[in-house]
Amino acid sequence: MPRTATIERNTKETKINVTLNLDGSGKGEITTGIGFFDHMLEGFTKHGFFDLTLQVNGDLQVDGHHTVEDTGIVLGQAIREALGDKAGIKRYGSFLLPMDDALCLCAIDLSGRPYLAFDCTFSTERVGELDTELVREFFYAVSYSAGMNLHLRMLDGTNAHHMIEAMFKAFAKALDEAVSYDERIQGVLSTKGSL
Repeated sequence: MPRTATIERNTKETKINVTLNLDGSGKGEITTGIGFFDHMLEGFTKHGFFDLTLQVNGDLQVDGHHTVEDTGIVLGQAIREALGDKAGIKRYGSFLLPMDDALCLCAIDLSGRPYLAFDCTFSTERVGELDTELVREFFYAVSYSAGMNLHLRMLDGTNAHHMIEAMFKAFAKALDEAVSYDERIQGVLSTKGSL
């Protein structure tokens, strides 16, 4: 059975509907109102082999903060729900991804304990309509809602577009590894017996 989740979240700031299939083929239907953010989420979907349908209506007349942060919250919730009891999954995933001048390391532990380590400094305030400071906010929201330990480190890079794209793709590849099954794992991969 495919591991899927559908989440709806409505506040005074955003209205979000998401359907995520962890066992997809990389198909995405994504509309957030922020073109560059859509592009990054499409890259996440494609390179992680996830199927993602995402519709966001946010208060962009204010700025992009609520749209980006709340999308991270809902995507994290969908990841957590789709994983179920986490039986048989590898739990850990990591990927070192080059994107032209950028080189990004992403490491994940689907431990149930949220934590974000984010090591990246952007030289520009915006890429397209996305404020670069919101990239950290997105990954923070995902990590805490999903209950994942997430490390993102930019090892090299000068172009903010390439750096952000490397992050989203590295995250996709690391998550794909962490959610994949290993037939040697009986139950969950933890000496505690639960994740």
